[in-house]
Amino acid sequence: MEQQEYTQISYSIQSLLGIDLSHYKDKQMRRRLDSWLARVDYSDWETYFSRLRSDDAEQERFRNYITINVSQFFRDPPRWETMRTQVLPDLLHRGNGKDVHIPRLHVWSAGCSIGAEAYTLAILLDDLAHGSNHYILGTDIDRGALIKARQGGPYSDEDVRDVPPLFLDRHFTQREDAWTISDQLRSTVQFKEQDLLNDEPEMRFDLIVCRNVVIYFTQATKEMLYRKFADHLKPGGTLFLGGTEIIPRPQEFNLTTKGISLYGRS
Repeated sequence: MEQQEYTQISYSIQSLLGIDLSHYKDKQMRRRLDSWLARVDYSDWETYFSRLRSDDAEQERFRNYITINVSQFFRDPPRWETMRTQVLPDLLHRGNGKDVHIPRLHVWSAGCSIGAEAYTLAILLDDLAHGSNHYILGTDIDRGALIKARQGGPYSDEDVRDVPPLFLDRHFTQREDAWTISDQLRSTVQFKEQDLLNDEPEMRFDLIVCRNVVIYFTQATKEMLYRKFADHLKPGGTLFLGGTEIIPRPQEFNLTTKGISLYGRS
């Protein structure tokens, strides 16, 4: 795909869907667009865009493809062990030492996709502080993924393959080859449609988890997001990124000036 064609396609996508592809890495997005056109069996974008203008269901399907979503419960288990043994205990006992009083945490799963990350956080908080009324928010721009998240499934064997057996028994129900979240756990997580790049969160958080999301964006967009995260973390809060995500100079994004803990690579 040549630059001129990509520029025109990007303009059409923004007009139709309100998604600005300039935030995404060009090379990666071009490959995805080429793959999609072949998948839907259209010879050119002009014809396909004509269909999108008259077919709301197809427009939604394309929108959900463009907003990249890869998710899984307890994805990258060593990172979640860090969350279980270090991050959450530090936040739960912050300022209290080993006091029995547990604060109410405000947690944001940014780019939550089908809800696996947000529910993983809910599982760990239930295990560490059962009965506490924590606020867990999952946001994403993908409406199809949010429907699945709000329904608590169904999830595949692959989706839950890294869930420890104890948690699988406690929080999931299996019917044939599909898994669903228990009503009790589902009630502890709120899901909202939100554009991570353009919408502002409604509050400040103790913990923001955004794993394997910013890797798809340009450097300028990454920096904008890091500043947004810092602005919406409480003093002493934590930003938890994917293990391969690097913030070379966290001080430039106010990520070290408010006592914020950064779990990523810096």
